[in-house]
Amino acid sequence: MPDRPRLTPAVADIRRAVRAALPPSGRVLVALSGGPDSLALAAATAFEAPRAGIPAGAVVVDHGLQAGSSEVAERAAEQARQLGLDPVRVVRVQIGDAGGPEAAARAARYGALDAAAAELDAVVLLGHTLDDQAETVLLGLARGSGPASLQGMAPATGVYRRPLLGIRRSATRQACTDAGLEPWDDPQNDDPAFTRVRVRGTVLPVLEAELGPGVAEALARTAEQLREDAEALDGFAEEVAEDLAEHIEAGLALPVAALASNPPALRQRLIRLAVSSEFGVALSRAQTLEVARLVTDWHGQAGVDLPGVMVVRRGGMLHLQARNG
Repeated sequence: MPDRPRLTPAVADIRRAVRAALPPSGRVLVALSGGPDSLALAAATAFEAPRAGIPAGAVVVDHGLQAGSSEVAERAAEQARQLGLDPVRVVRVQIGDAGGPEAAARAARYGALDAAAAELDAVVLLGHTLDDQAETVLLGLARGSGPASLQGMAPATGVYRRPLLGIRRSATRQACTDAGLEPWDDPQNDDPAFTRVRVRGTVLPVLEAELGPGVAEALARTAEQLREDAEALDGFAEEVAEDLAEHIEAGLALPVAALASNPPALRQRLIRLAVSSEFGVALSRAQTLEVARLVTDWHGQAGVDLPGVMVVRRGGMLHLQARNG
């Protein structure tokens, strides 16, 4: 592996993206699988972080789901050490069965990353690319998951940063080639048993072939625009909720007239925000609309029974109260 890889367009683009995502101080950890995306991210971080005065390490999570997974993890860790990252941790996790294998593996992985970030007081860099973002948005569209899913992955969430959301997967592989790095190709990334693999290998290529190039970029732009709109509406909802909400015994109340005067997007956000902030319950769209009908389609009907919460209309107010038992 050359000590000073030539500065190619792919290498430069990824370094630039990492540079923009680095925190002003503290430590960063690269979530490293050994695949081309995270390996290119690790190489760029190893170059940029020291120049910004930021200590940089890596965390390799071994899910233990495939034969030889420990060897793959150790190889990725050794690549990180050769790049100059320190500390480099290999964390072996136990995978449960809640929500299916993909969800269980994801939960275990983020649990390990959360623990490492807390222990080392670090920001974690993830290798999700523009292609991953496009796949996420397309899956959200197919499932009818609503704006939250169509916003895709945020560039920053808590301790996590995703510097490569504007970088194509082909660029990360090219950057590895240019830097003389040998990434590991996970066989599960080609297994059509996984829905995301079918989207990646079949659906997106068909869309590109039939609609022309640029579909992935368009999906990623859509996610960014929806996220901007959602953040603005959510912020406005929080401001309005502070003025409207009245605390009552075991809950709070919202004035029906004020809810009715707002457009549906804001009214439904106010309902979801009230239930979430007061009771820690995340409402589905169907549940939110059921509550909203107490405002917009009131015929003296009974209240709405939500998980742990009862919502009734009384005297021009929506009363949201914790259910007993």
